[in-house]
Order: sequence, then C-alpha cells, then structure tokens
Amino acid sequence: MHKVSSILFSGMMFLSVAACGNGTADTGASSAPAAKTAPQKEHKVLVAYYSYSGNTQAIAKQIAQLTGGDLFEIQTVQTYPASYNDLIDQAKKEINAGYKPELKNKVTDISKYDVVFIGSPNWWGTFAPAVGSFIAQTDLKGKTVAPFFTHGGGGMQHCESDMRGQLAGSTVAKGITFSGRSSGAPQEALEKWVNSVIK
Repeated sequence: MHKVSSILFSGMMFLSVAACGNGTADTGASSAPAAKTAPQKEHKVLVAYYSYSGNTQAIAKQIAQLTGGDLFEIQTVQTYPASYNDLIDQAKKEINAGYKPELKNKVTDISKYDVVFIGSPNWWGTFAPAVGSFIAQTDLKGKTVAPFFTHGGGGMQHCESDMRGQLAGSTVAKGITFSGRSSGAPQEALEKWVNSVIK
C-alpha cells in the first residue's frame, strides 16, 4: 500500500464547528480505489471519520485513495441540528458532559486492520463526541492509530492529546490538522504525513 497532517473562546470555536463535516452516509466499511501510483504494501488500512459538513469526509477520501484503505463513516443515531446556533449549543453541552452519542453502525471486523486513521472536526477544542463513541466501542489495542482533524481557525488545540488519552494500548502516530474546506487537504502535505504513518 502506498506510504503515504473553540471557540478557543467564542468566535474561534464557532468557526471550528462549521468546519466539521457529515457527508453522505457510508453503510459500514467500503473499499476505496487505490491511487494509480500506489504500490501495494503489507498494511491493511481503515479510514474512519466523523464529518458534519463534508470537510473531514473530503480528507478521509483522499487518505483512502492514497492508501487503498477502506472508508468507514461514523454516524450517530440522532442527527445533529441543521441550525448553526443549535448545533454549537448541543456540541458544547455534549463535550462538557463527556457524552458519547449512540452510533448507527460499527466496523464489522476490526481485527483485519493494523492501521486505523481516525478523522474528526475540531469541536470546542477537542474531537467530536461521535468519535469518542467510536473509540470506546472499537478494539484498537495493538494497532497504529493516526488522528487527523479539520478546523475553522482553532487549529489542533486539545484534539490530538485528548484522543491519545483514550487510546491506551495503541501506537498513536503524530496527528495532523487542516483548515476545513470541502475540497480536502493540500495533496503534498497529506502524502508526506501519510508516508510518516505507513512506513
């Protein structure tokens, strides 16, 4: 496989929430076509992501294409509000309460993957609650986990460190974050980071 980056106080986080994506639902893990230049390697890759407005999803698809990995969209049973103000209010409450929403789906056989990329928007300085639910219900021990994030101006903040705290028993690669945009991440920077994960 081809080897292949909260308002801090008030306004910054609002931008971060808007940068997150939740595109068309995948019904479980689905194979993405490998990039034409991608040599086949030993690793079996899963790219799991939660996306609200499509930004995180766009990067997840790029990673799947670079690695030949399977895509898995993390989906909540209850949908988040369409209203921007209602969304940021709910996100803040869930994060402050440590709430883990119920998910619609789970990976059928996580044991076949040895590298798992996990993507999330930056919500209130950390990763989205749905991603916390995914980590809690998925056995990632012994796997290499590579976190990636989108943001609307807040940057990394506590996203990576908070995720590391929930991944005991996993080898956690250095995370990366990109400013949210539905067109995805800059290809060269993304490839360089993926190369550092899949050695």
